[in-house]
Amino acid sequence: MEQTAFSVRTDLALESVENQEVTDDSGVGVEEEEYGDIKVTWVQVRDKRGAQSMGKPVGSYITIESEAMKEHDVETHEKIADILSKQLEKLAKLKPDAAVLVVGLGNWNVTPDALGPKVVSKILVTRHLSGEMPTELMGRVRSVSAISPGVMGLTGIETGEIIKGVVERVKPDLVIAIDALAARRTKRINATVQLSDTGINPGAGVGNNRMKLNAQSLGVPTVVVGIPTVVDAATLVNDTMDSMLNAMVEQAPRGTEFFSMLKSLAGEEKYHLISEILNPYTGNMFVTPKEVDAVIERLSGIIANGINIALHPGVTSDDMNRFMAI
Repeated sequence: MEQTAFSVRTDLALESVENQEVTDDSGVGVEEEEYGDIKVTWVQVRDKRGAQSMGKPVGSYITIESEAMKEHDVETHEKIADILSKQLEKLAKLKPDAAVLVVGLGNWNVTPDALGPKVVSKILVTRHLSGEMPTELMGRVRSVSAISPGVMGLTGIETGEIIKGVVERVKPDLVIAIDALAARRTKRINATVQLSDTGINPGAGVGNNRMKLNAQSLGVPTVVVGIPTVVDAATLVNDTMDSMLNAMVEQAPRGTEFFSMLKSLAGEEKYHLISEILNPYTGNMFVTPKEVDAVIERLSGIIANGINIALHPGVTSDDMNRFMAI
């Protein structure tokens, strides 16, 4: 979670670094690049100092942002999938004969949390074809297996325990976990992809901390791909109040007591006040856009295509439909 003057729910390293001063000795590095209307940001947490200020483990965080992710824009979606595949290749550093396990985290019965299972349903799995690979796939694919372990409320088993058991049996060289995340800013809901090599706590975005999935707990490198699909209600109201207060400050006469009062409202005080007011009525509520069903379907296709292209040499987005039918 974000560790600034006060803690607002976010799984995005980009949002954690936005409120920080990045210097040569801050332990954090940030680089940006734009591809048309697609923005890619690399956040590197280099040491313990950076990890403490960011509230994130040491490692690499890559964020891909585009409003077109939420729209039915096939051409842009293909570009995003291609960018995602290249960034995933950089993080994974896989050998040609590496075996990969793709894990779809989340609850397939709850649409905003169903991203992981939906992605897994579109992954080109090939481990079962060992020894009997179709001619057209020879030399073009890696050994890939996939699983959607569900959530503890459905299985009664810790998600990390299921995945660890599968890893010990299947022995992959890499685990790729896909999960729905929580964002700090509403503009990034369903419009941002984050890749990281630091692992994840399933359910942490909505306050349900479980066994951490990372290289230490699973015994193999772990890359996480996530999209923020929800924002907590207190953050949403806090942002609305910020906009209102900014407008009121603009209108209030300078030097008046009312102007001074508006300017003195600290972010921490305001956020905690909102949380206390909302709690009796909304509890721990998270908000997602009304069109989430259609959006999650599109987003799962973008993520799956990006992963498929990254994992299978020689496979392009044009090949996906034909190969998935094999």
